[in-house]
Amino acid sequence: MTKYTFQDFKSDQEVRWCPGCGDHAVLAALQRAMPQVAEALGYEKERYVVVSGIGCSSRLPYYMNTYGFHSIHGRATAISTGIKVANPSLTVWQACGDGDALAIGGNHFIHAVRRNVDINIILFNNQIYGLTKGQYSPTSRFGAVTKTSPYGTVEHPFNPGSLVLGAKGTFFARGLDCELKLNGEIMVAAATHNGTSVMEMLTNCVIFNDGAHSAISAKEYRADRTIVLRHGEKMIFGKNRDKGLVLDGLRLKVVTIGEKGITEDDILTHDAHSDNIGIHMMLADMKYPEYPVALGVIRDVPDVTYDGGVRMQAEQVTAKSHIHCVDELLRSGSTWTVE
Repeated sequence: MTKYTFQDFKSDQEVRWCPGCGDHAVLAALQRAMPQVAEALGYEKERYVVVSGIGCSSRLPYYMNTYGFHSIHGRATAISTGIKVANPSLTVWQACGDGDALAIGGNHFIHAVRRNVDINIILFNNQIYGLTKGQYSPTSRFGAVTKTSPYGTVEHPFNPGSLVLGAKGTFFARGLDCELKLNGEIMVAAATHNGTSVMEMLTNCVIFNDGAHSAISAKEYRADRTIVLRHGEKMIFGKNRDKGLVLDGLRLKVVTIGEKGITEDDILTHDAHSDNIGIHMMLADMKYPEYPVALGVIRDVPDVTYDGGVRMQAEQVTAKSHIHCVDELLRSGSTWTVE
């Protein structure tokens, strides 16, 4: 198999995002992750396709040296599903924004998750409509002042993690645009997962929603306000690695190691492969300042895929059928001669 570098996945197109936009970092992480994905899957570059809808993030296919499909607003998931079912040998990557995927494309999104189609969805979440100049989106914070909510929104936002897990999603991960190494890990894990992999990327729009994630993304306190989850590792976080998560009844609780007799043994161990969705839902729901925001792969469990089911059903029906060509089909059943 060909040995790739990240340069092999960079197109010759000029990247036309605003300077400082978080999308640049997500693109870089994806290009750097692709050689590892190719090695893990054993796929040549001709088996990659990147699909998008409409929005700033949806320019991504132009910047990837792969097959690409720039579709229409909210319909990227439907296109991705069709591509995977029609040609299961492809690895399908989808770039979409919080408005594109969760507003006009909301039904397509949740049903792809429900069906567990084997596609990889990168959900860019900047909590705003950027390309159309600053309207509030389904993930904008309650009370957010925007071009279309000058006195503050009166809508509660979606939490993409809760939405995915509520639809019985089999893979959900979250990353920050500035965490390139972690985002690369997430992308490789998503690629090797058999089913719908949703990767929420918290990105910054420097023009219309600058600082949307600054409460957790600033370097000086990121370690104290986020927790990186890895399967099999203790849920420990903090600049001094002295904080952790425990279960207090039916709720998660933040504790300090060394206080009140708490030791590392008391801290929960992350099990991304657990079939019990409850703990994953609690982790996905954590919000600062009460909790650290969870990053990394939160859930990764096996299940039957939609595209796999379609293929299996077609093979079973074909094996039992007495009709093997169109001519036999036309001559089967009731026929008559017109004179």
